[in-house]
Amino acid sequence: MSRKHIQARRAFVKTCLATATMVATNPAKLALAEPVRRYSRALLKDEKGNPVNSRFIAESEAFVFHYPFVTTPCFLLNLGRTLEPGQILQTSSEGSYSWQGGAGPTKSIVAFSAICAHKLSYPTKTLSFLNYRPEKIRFVDADELEKERSQLIYCCSERSAYDPARGAEVVGGPANQPLAAIELEYDLEQDRYYAVGTRGGELYSKFFEKFGFRLALDHKIEDVSAGVEDQTIVYPHATYSEYSVSC
Repeated sequence: MSRKHIQARRAFVKTCLATATMVATNPAKLALAEPVRRYSRALLKDEKGNPVNSRFIAESEAFVFHYPFVTTPCFLLNLGRTLEPGQILQTSSEGSYSWQGGAGPTKSIVAFSAICAHKLSYPTKTLSFLNYRPEKIRFVDADELEKERSQLIYCCSERSAYDPARGAEVVGGPANQPLAAIELEYDLEQDRYYAVGTRGGELYSKFFEKFGFRLALDHKIEDVSAGVEDQTIVYPHATYSEYSVSC
């Protein structure tokens, strides 16, 4: 058995144990948890049309792809460590959902909607106020205490901070719910990744209403709510946005 298969098997066992623990300790929460919303099964590809593999998704680098609609951006991240499932999160409407944890051979790959839950700031091709920050940054938490952390998604527009290692839960700033999680499916045999759905609070209707005209111009399409079909292109965020605001 290859090392990759052994790692994946160990990660699967950990997933089962974590899920069993969640059922035993939080049966009421699990019963109320919202299921994943299924959209198209979209293969993640690079700009040359090759399927994205685990080596492509480098640590300390953020990637952007669009899902579940052709105009709705997402972050793809490798946090470099196993991320267990079972994190129970709350939406602004007080709905609860269970995060899937990491994907990939070592359960370290995560994806989230790159639309800030506060004022819908998002990475455009010219400018991005919402960025993944692998280095340590300072932010103010919910108790108005200054903290310093690395590996956060941070919005320089209104100073909202999200922890991607915990389902993109809010750890600082005015955002009132986590970034919606993108459900990833991992094909171990071919080392490929698929986006298959979302979990958490979706903001797509508000996003289309607020930025519809700009989205149509930027993406050169009429229907900004057109769904992604069977594939979506993954770009390094450093090249997708001409300028990323760091604050």
